[in-house]
Amino acid sequence: MSFQAYLDNIEKQTGKTPNEFVALAQAKGFTDPKTKANEIVAWLKEEFGLGRGHAMALVHVFKNGAAISEKHIGSDGVHRDESDTLRLDGLDHRES
Repeated sequence: MSFQAYLDNIEKQTGKTPNEFVALAQAKGFTDPKTKANEIVAWLKEEFGLGRGHAMALVHVFKNGAAISEKHIGSDGVHRDESDTLRLDGLDHRES
């Protein structure tokens, strides 16, 4: 599953876009670089029912923004993405 697919699935499951999660994380202080991933994962599991893989995708976004490594761009692997920039604005903002 691509990185973007993780974020899209989170939105389908919770009704919240990645940008909405960023705002929630900022309000809780979870975008502070000193915050441990396990603390964020526990919050996402408790409040939104997210599993570790999906939660870690959001942790990456909280700590790094929309940029991802070019390592998987255009690769043949299961985690390949089309772009090194994630769409955080939600599914409704994409062209069909």
